[in-house]
Amino acid sequence: MGFPLTRLRRLRAGDTSRRLVRETALSADDLVLPLFACAGDGVSKPIETMEGCFHFSPDRVAAEAAEAADLGIPAVLLFGLPERKDESGSAAWAEDGVVQDAVRRIKKQVPGLLVATDVCLCAYTESGHCGLVKDGQIDNDPTCRLLSKVALSHAQAGADIVAPSDMMDGRVEAVRQCLEQNDFHNTAVMAYSAKYASAFYGPFREAADSAPAFGDRRSYQMDPANVREAMREIALDIKEGADIVMVKPALCYLDVIRLARERFDVPLAAYSVSGEYMMIKAAAKAGCLDADAAMLEALGSIKRAGADIIITYFAKRAAALIGRK
Repeated sequence: MGFPLTRLRRLRAGDTSRRLVRETALSADDLVLPLFACAGDGVSKPIETMEGCFHFSPDRVAAEAAEAADLGIPAVLLFGLPERKDESGSAAWAEDGVVQDAVRRIKKQVPGLLVATDVCLCAYTESGHCGLVKDGQIDNDPTCRLLSKVALSHAQAGADIVAPSDMMDGRVEAVRQCLEQNDFHNTAVMAYSAKYASAFYGPFREAADSAPAFGDRRSYQMDPANVREAMREIALDIKEGADIVMVKPALCYLDVIRLARERFDVPLAAYSVSGEYMMIKAAAKAGCLDADAAMLEALGSIKRAGADIIITYFAKRAAALIGRK
């Protein structure tokens, strides 16, 4: 009769039919909200480089975490801005550090919320690098020992998940062994396994005051051109005891997420970073696109590529729109 028997448009005709055959479902359960903890009380200071994001003192960060939990978001990821910096980043493992204080307050106010903590030295060292500097180079193995101290201090404060983000070789094993030796058997490790030396971190580095004082991070973060190396990094982190592995950034690395999903049977996180967030914000502000539609499309693409967990500054807005499963 001149018409095809198969018409794919039949199942696109209305919202209900599209929902029925939708292949990828994004929900609040998939999301993690990053939060920035700073010293003080009653602080809620907008971050100039990241529209809609704030520096919160520990009391205020607990209130923000409670709002996230009310929206169905299962976890937050904490970053700290210390009052002081030094050569070794010693404030990172201080018992009274801002992250440690924030963890205790969140667990008291929202006990059911998972609290993950970023484990790194970049915001705490005078150099702004993710490890100890010796003769102008990053000293890998002593850095791993310090990162273990940081992770242990977070676990002692009540963190459910510690997330080493430094990209030092062997740091997952060092952290896992330290946790085991101190009876934190149930504290999970979420490894920033394939963390690329990306141009999309700019707004975050301003927000966390963590830009390198000299050079760059290409000697320890991954070359954006490489994907086979990412698979080696992920495999090593799993062998060393990582419970969750991560690809960072997300949107320019969907191929890496997809390949990791195909190769590894562990929970896979993707971090949609500050530059990705601000691209959508800036384009929407300029009237170039619809912010909510672009946000959901971007997050959906990360889920479709294979991520189980999406760390995003859009978490609250996305959760408000899509709800829980």
